[in-house]
This record gives sequence, structure tokens and C-alpha cells, in this order.
Amino acid sequence: MSLLVVGLSHRSAPVSVLERASLSADAKPKLLHDTLAAEPAAEAAVLATCNRIELYADVDKFHAGVAELSTLLAQHSGVALEELTPYLYVHYEDRAVHHLFSVACGLDSMVVGEGQILGQIKDALALGQETHTAGRLINDLFQQALRVGKRAHSETGIDRAGQSLVTFGLEQLAVHVPVAEWAAGKRALVIGAGSMSSLAAATLARVGVAEIVVANRTAERAERLAEILVASGTGVAASAVSMSRVADELTRVDVVVSCTGATGLVLTADDVLAAVSWGAADGLAPTEQEQAGASPQASQGLRPRIPAPQTPAGLDSAAAGVVAAAGAGLDPEVVARLVAAARDGGRLADAGAARTIAAAVEADGCPVGPDGRAALTGVDANSLELHGTWADQGEAAAQRQPRRSTRTHTDGATARLALLDLAMPRDIDAAVHRIPGVRLVDIESLAEASADAPMAADVDAVRAIVAEEVAAFGAAQRAAHITPTVVALRAMAAEVVAMEVARLDGRVPDLDERQRAEVTQTVRRVVDKLLHAPTVRVKQLASEPGGAGYAEALRELFDLDPQTVASVSRADAADKNDDSGRAS
Repeated sequence: MSLLVVGLSHRSAPVSVLERASLSADAKPKLLHDTLAAEPAAEAAVLATCNRIELYADVDKFHAGVAELSTLLAQHSGVALEELTPYLYVHYEDRAVHHLFSVACGLDSMVVGEGQILGQIKDALALGQETHTAGRLINDLFQQALRVGKRAHSETGIDRAGQSLVTFGLEQLAVHVPVAEWAAGKRALVIGAGSMSSLAAATLARVGVAEIVVANRTAERAERLAEILVASGTGVAASAVSMSRVADELTRVDVVVSCTGATGLVLTADDVLAAVSWGAADGLAPTEQEQAGASPQASQGLRPRIPAPQTPAGLDSAAAGVVAAAGAGLDPEVVARLVAAARDGGRLADAGAARTIAAAVEADGCPVGPDGRAALTGVDANSLELHGTWADQGEAAAQRQPRRSTRTHTDGATARLALLDLAMPRDIDAAVHRIPGVRLVDIESLAEASADAPMAADVDAVRAIVAEEVAAFGAAQRAAHITPTVVALRAMAAEVVAMEVARLDGRVPDLDERQRAEVTQTVRRVVDKLLHAPTVRVKQLASEPGGAGYAEALRELFDLDPQTVASVSRADAADKNDDSGRAS
């Protein structure tokens, strides 16, 4: 086994880098085919989620494999290699197995113990099988990772160590209020109808929201998800709308969860600002005319539709945003003063009240400076341990940099609009956290919130399971490595028996069938007994660390034809792939 994994995750890279390095659905098959086209790789799989990109490959050369896989990740992710390198980690052989098993158990997740990663590993294996890039090693590895992950969840309480990303995100939106209390009676908009969005919708229904609206580019999928929610027995009202209705729905809902595969923003800061402004008069007492002519929406408890504030033509986006946020009904003089203040980032006194207009905050970017970039400078690849990692320098570099948080601290119970962005790249403009009354939780803020989360005692039990399974997998792989040699040896022995029996027929032609069968059986028993102890023992020795050399010794001692051994290996791999079928 020469398993190599090169990747980056939320533990080694800032979200800004992960976001830029994300792989599209079309890029994954191309990356796999290019990996196999590269000389060092014989088979490959890619595990790409919202907070990790990892390329697994069976390679025949470690250093060449690291260089090639790193280059391919950079090419297909769109991030320059010199920028990506400080955040990459590398694992080889048993440590690569240990890493994937830990990932499968949720130990490496942003929220420890979350089980969604199992579905993503299953998808990665399915893609490798569809593209015919997953051979015997990748099939064995990912199938076993799925079994290890399921074992960890069934035999331990790892689920108690953390929740799903959706549940954890809702807890961050609710702040110190219990999620069920915070969600009761709220209206929610779910953007997307994929696996994560479906999980979000189901979670929202379970915690007690009153209504869920699903928006998706494919109307049929949105309608299907809405039907499932209605039939779930939670009592939630659910409906589907087109993506063109999202801006309109924003004015009616309290909570938005977005997770799509879009490459650009789904909700901009202007979209959210407009929605909040439209609902700015929710707290005003209705006039007598409004009470007399209450709309059907009001009778159903929905927010009144308020005309969007009109802004003077020719304003830049910042000035227009200030005017929209200030509300309708401002006289021209106040508008002019607001515009000037917005441009200057100053303060404006209005009717004796000080209204602060925040200066533009520096755009969120990569916090890693020259120190992080130099993390791998001068590393001598030849000094790396063969079975170790190429030093998780990316993680160390990221940890050396203090996190900068520009999040607002709008209380979860009083926020006009709560936004949960689970997409990577992000669906919601990070700038919305500067809008008063809006609370945004995204992948970056989830990473910050979970960094110091306490580890449950069950984590130690899962780690023990991972260590046990890694040892078992390694032993099985090493034993399997010598199996073709043993099979070739027994095939050679069978040929020798057949040749000697044929020679006996020529020398003693008078033997009847019974006598000939007895002689043949006797010779076979002798050969089997002579080979039994050595072949059993060599399998045991080969399963131990450092036992790879026994197969070569066996080939040398019995002068086995390398082509025969190779043909047995190919046949065994073909049978293995046929038996594995689809990812389970």
C-alpha cells in the first residue's frame, strides 16, 4: 500500500482560502482523470466538502506524488500553488488511513461528531467508481471508512460530542436562547434543495418553526422537499417558490438558511438591506385606515408589505444604502446630510439624536501574512518520514495568526432577520453582518465558535476505535499484498504435480483409473503439506509492519514469474471492483 493524501481543511486554512479553492461538480471528475494521467498515481478519489478538499491516490513514488497532487489541486481549485502550499497537509500510508477514518468518525469535523461527512465520503467513493479511478485500494479504504464511521456512531456517544452543522448554526443564531424557544412560530426561507438544505429544512421543522418556504433553481426539487416537510408530521406549513421570488420572501421571513452550489452570491448586502428596510415599520402602531382595511396577509399573521424607501437618483451604493436604512419620509435636507455622512464615515445629528454611520470596514481577507507563506520554506522533503506527514505546516501557520472577527453581536432573540449560510463558496455576502437588526452565521463564524468547544469523553473511545481499525486495515492490506504471490506459488506447484502425473502415465501405462487417481491425490497432499506452513506463516509475517519484503523473498526463493504474479493481482483487483459495486 502506497496511499497518499494531500489536502487542506478548516483546520489548516482560513475560510477565505477554502472558499476560493472549492471545487465545482464538473471539476471533480476532471481532477480525478488528470490525477491518473499523472505518472505517480494508479488510482484516486477526491473528498470535497464545504470545509475540506482532499485528494487521495495510490502512488508509487512519495515525493513525486506529493508534488504532482499539490500541483493538480492548485490547477483545479484556481488558487496558485505558491499561495496554496502553506495550507496543505500530507499524510502517507498508515497515517493517511488514520486521517480518513478520523474524518469519517467526525473527529476532524468543524462540529465534532457530526454524521453528514459519511454521506460525503460515500459520494466521493461513488464518483471514483463512476469515473473508474477507484481501484482496489481506494474501494477498500473508503468502504472501510464508512464502516468505521458507522461503528463509531453506534458504539459510542460521539453524537453527543457535537451536533450537525445545521443544529450548531441554529444555536449560534439563537445565542443564549434555547433553539426551540427561539424558533417557535418563526417563518423560515430555505434556499437550495440539496442534501444540506433538506437537512436544514427538516431541522427547522423539528425545532418548531411555523412555516418554511423552499426556493430552488429546479422547481420540482423545491416542491418535493415542501411536500416531504408537510408530510413529516411536525405540523409545519411548507411551500415552494422560484428563485426569482427570494427577494420578495425575504421581507416576510425571520430566518434564512442557504446552501446552494452557486459560484456567486445568492444574497447580496443590498438584498438584505432592502428586505430589512421593507419590514422596518413592523413595530409601528397601525393607523385607523390600516386597521379597517387589514390585508389578508395581516390577518394571517404575516408582516405587512411596506413600500421600499425611495432614494434619490445618482447615489452610490453606500449612500443609497444609508438612505434606505434610514427609512422613508425624510426631507431632502436630511437626505443630503445622510449622503454626506455616509461618504465621510462620520456622525450625523438628527433632531437631537446622534445617528452613527459606521465607516467602511476593511474587507475580510486572508489573515495570513509572510510568516504563514514561509511555513514550508526550506523544508527538505528527503528528511520527511516515509510513513509520516509533510508536517501540517498549514495548520501551524493558521494557528499562529490571530482571528479577526468583525461580526456584529445582534442578539439572537431581537434580530429582525437571522441568516445561516452553510455554503462554500458562501451564498450570503459577509457584509450583511454590518446591517443593524441582522445576524449572520456562516462557515467562518461557525469555525470560530467551535474552536474551543469541549470534547466529550466519548471522543477518546472513538479514537481507540480508529487506532484499532487502522491497524486492522493495514494488516489486511499487507496480507492482501502477498496473496497474489502465494496464489502464484500454489499455481506453480499444481503445474509441477500435473507434469509429474503425466510423466508417470508414460512410464506406468497399465495403471487403472482408481490407481491413477490415488497416486495423483497422494502427490497433491505431499505438495500441500509442504507449502501449508510456509504460506500461512508468510501471510502472518507480511501483515505485520515492515512485512512487505516477504512477498519479494518468496518470489526469489521459488523463482516465480513476475508476470504470473502480476496477472493474479490484476484478476484479483477486477474481481474486487466487480464485488464492490456501488458505494454502500
